[in-house]
Amino acid sequence: MDERYRLMINGGVLSPGELKYICEAAEGLGLNAISFGSRQDIIFPEKIDEAKFSLFDKIKFVKPKRDKVENIASSYVSAEILSSTSWLTSDKYLYILEQFKYKPELRINVTDPKQRLVPLFTGNVNFIASEHEDYWYLYVRLPGWKRTLMYPALIYSWDMDKIERAIEGILIEEPETIETVFELVNDAVDTNNRTVDTPLDVPFYPFPYYEGMNRIGQDRYWLGLYWRNNRYDLTFLKAMCDLCSENKIGKISITPWKSFIVKGIPEKNRLQWEKFLGKYGINVRHSMLEMNWHVPVNDKEALNLKKYLVTNFDQNDISTYGLTFGITSYNSDTYNFTSIVVEKNRKPDNIGDFKIRDTFNLLYAKNFDPNTREYIMHVQDVDKVELPGLLMELSKLYFEQLGNEREEEEFLTSKKELIKEDVYQCSECLTVYSEVYGDITQNIEPNTSFDELPESYECSLCEAPKSSFQKQVFEKQA
Repeated sequence: MDERYRLMINGGVLSPGELKYICEAAEGLGLNAISFGSRQDIIFPEKIDEAKFSLFDKIKFVKPKRDKVENIASSYVSAEILSSTSWLTSDKYLYILEQFKYKPELRINVTDPKQRLVPLFTGNVNFIASEHEDYWYLYVRLPGWKRTLMYPALIYSWDMDKIERAIEGILIEEPETIETVFELVNDAVDTNNRTVDTPLDVPFYPFPYYEGMNRIGQDRYWLGLYWRNNRYDLTFLKAMCDLCSENKIGKISITPWKSFIVKGIPEKNRLQWEKFLGKYGINVRHSMLEMNWHVPVNDKEALNLKKYLVTNFDQNDISTYGLTFGITSYNSDTYNFTSIVVEKNRKPDNIGDFKIRDTFNLLYAKNFDPNTREYIMHVQDVDKVELPGLLMELSKLYFEQLGNEREEEEFLTSKKELIKEDVYQCSECLTVYSEVYGDITQNIEPNTSFDELPESYECSLCEAPKSSFQKQVFEKQA
């Protein structure tokens, strides 16, 4: 399959004016529709005339595999409309994304762990917001690595681009451990890292419904639009961009689910938008049975398989609320980020005139939560006709265990005894030095007592002297 041209949309965020220019360029190249990719980028679904590229000098046309360029994914799209970390506002996302002016070769994710719409760990370099304002966990999975590993320090918001550039710069060294990455990056750039004092907590929420007109606050709405064929009509999109400008809406957000969201529609203009959608015959009532799928772009076989499975779900009145599904194949290099994965196997070589049918594997994420990054094989080498029944079986299993893991975790937590831990807290900025964790940002190994720290030790955040730390007693569960 030919690789299609794409446009890298930084963080999946663009203005109505930018989207309209892209639509006009697509028309000039002979297209009547554009598509969206799982990295929140824009795809030109047909072949286009490369000789005309010079007519649209504001656009950089790329083929990611050929040009070694990747889009930056972000959960900006979820800000204000889904659960979120308090300090991570829409404006904060935009300021952070503005750092990444260059075209990275690695996949970068900038996400909030409290939302479910944008996957956290599908990048090579995954920045995930912590509870400390302007500090991020960093999870790394470099090309060739089989696991995603946590970088042993929190990253400052305004160092994110430096860190990512440094990681790209050390790829030539072929680092195999996260400790090596940390050492090489620290040698390459000066940063304002902060000690990791608590592990990343990713709460479980059912996957949200993201279509239709929905209220934000008292006087605004957000609109989610999904087209099942992932071919968004250019005439409609251009008219929508004009309406956004008329309503003073500054940003349009692409999701990883081949859809997009418009936030900030004034309540007084809601009827205007309803009439506009009706004029163009836009359906905003798709079933969750068909919305929560990740299907490869321009793969007719995968799309037909999805239709077949969704039709069976519909005919059997099966609920899939909170579940997501992905269709992939044995040669895919993308990371799974759905609750359930249908994986197509490689066909064996033909033997004589025998017709060999496709076979599939079914996998599901541990606890049906893709953020666990652990997939369990349910069945292998099954025929297409067996898939609907097996998927219905998995759906029932999901609802049977829903909440059980959380209840078990809460039960075990309640049985644990509270223990007291001596820590030392900076009186200037309240940063905690825990002897258990040490301070890897200053090469202080875990299990190093505060008394053993050199007198030259400074707070890793505000650089206050060692004398500014005061002993505190924290309670935690054993």
